[in-house]
Amino acid sequence: MKMPEPDAAVIADRAQIVAALARIVPDGVIGDDEGVSPYGSDGLTMYRQSPLAVVLPRTTEQVSQVLAWCNAHGVKVVARGSGTSLSGGALPLADGIVLGMARFNRILDLDYDNRCAVVQPGVTNLAVSQAMAQRGFYYAPDPSSQIACSIGGNVAENAGGVHCLKYGTTSPNLLGVELVLMDGTVLRLGGPGQEQAGYDLLGLVCGSEGLLGVVTEATVRILPRPATQRALLIGFSTVADASDCVAAIIAAGIIPAGLEMMDAPAIRAAEDFVQAGYPTDVAALMIAEADGTRAQVDDQLAQITAIAQAHRCTHLRASQDEVQRLLFWAGRKAAFPAVGRIASDYYCVDGTIPRRALAGVLARISDIVAGHGLTVANVFHAGDGNLHPLVMYDASRPGQEAAAEAAGAEILLACVDAGGVLTGEHGVGVEKRDLMPHQYGEIDLAVQSRLKGAFDDNGLLNPGKLFPTLSRCAEMNAMHVHGGRLPFPDLPRF
Repeated sequence: MKMPEPDAAVIADRAQIVAALARIVPDGVIGDDEGVSPYGSDGLTMYRQSPLAVVLPRTTEQVSQVLAWCNAHGVKVVARGSGTSLSGGALPLADGIVLGMARFNRILDLDYDNRCAVVQPGVTNLAVSQAMAQRGFYYAPDPSSQIACSIGGNVAENAGGVHCLKYGTTSPNLLGVELVLMDGTVLRLGGPGQEQAGYDLLGLVCGSEGLLGVVTEATVRILPRPATQRALLIGFSTVADASDCVAAIIAAGIIPAGLEMMDAPAIRAAEDFVQAGYPTDVAALMIAEADGTRAQVDDQLAQITAIAQAHRCTHLRASQDEVQRLLFWAGRKAAFPAVGRIASDYYCVDGTIPRRALAGVLARISDIVAGHGLTVANVFHAGDGNLHPLVMYDASRPGQEAAAEAAGAEILLACVDAGGVLTGEHGVGVEKRDLMPHQYGEIDLAVQSRLKGAFDDNGLLNPGKLFPTLSRCAEMNAMHVHGGRLPFPDLPRF
């Protein structure tokens, strides 16, 4: 979907904006149509819009000066890491600039004594673990895109991964950030210490989708590698049996390091692509991993095995060595590109539901997609109920892209109706923005909008994302400060 082009007045101002920003970042401003084109979309390729210009700073001081100049001149800014967002979170604006953070690509400190690392936001997720592998440490959050996605983007979206059930998403693994506000103010929130006084602003920033500030440095928690890690491949003849098994594992008080599932189309695609040894005659495949001491791992896998057998599993195999364990995971982590080999296009949906609703919602997803004349492959973080239906379509066929988008919206609404939420780890962005009123009331959204205004009172930082309409941050703050009536009469006053 092509977004509207900038008007003539904006185009006329382009040269002035580019010239002014080039004085701040002399070797890092792109202002021509061809040069900005690669920045016109993130991982949600249904939407595309070239920005006015792209700025590639190297230092926090340059970021501060760029944001201060844009704030003073009313220029909108969208920060971008690796561009792997799947919700349009880094989609540019025709009358705004992209602030690309790829040059912030250094690991500044590895503090093994305090078990933390200080990294710049352009460092890829996997690079953090690779940098400390020889010392036996790693960074736990591991999105499937970890080879490409950046730490800054992980913070913006509170990214998860296949091991987030036990070790958490980005939020519990983030200790501190250096954050530049839209007016150029540089803040430090949190740090290596475990407890911080005052409001939990760090918790507010993590998952804020780039609407509150630009992260220029992150302090993350690092962990020693477990002594033993083993995984089970468990196949089921029905999705219902697999779903019930997931619920039973958690109900038994077992928290595996990972608990993932794929349905039949995803299994076959992943096996054809990676040859991980997956059974292709099952309706659902679970990967359950245990880690810890050898005794702990053996005990946990024995418990999971007993539960799986009680739920009529038809295939059960344990990894025999590290190579095989990694191969089990390679198929799951390659599920997205694997499906890309069998579909002209696909739309990756991201919603979260209670575990008890898994079987019912998966059946509902199949009905929704079939109703639009399309097909679907499902991969999901079963342990925490985070679903990723991959709705397959052909963009070259008239109406199919719109059908995929409509199916995705219906799936997300079904997740909320089942007691879940609109997103698990991909964020709201533009993809789910107009669905937010299905989960939140007017007062809820107004309070969130006022929080946005406390950081960016002109609404210039990543506008048009998250909220169902462009935020009226400045207006709402002004009305509050001067005692005026806020748009929603029941909104609490602070």
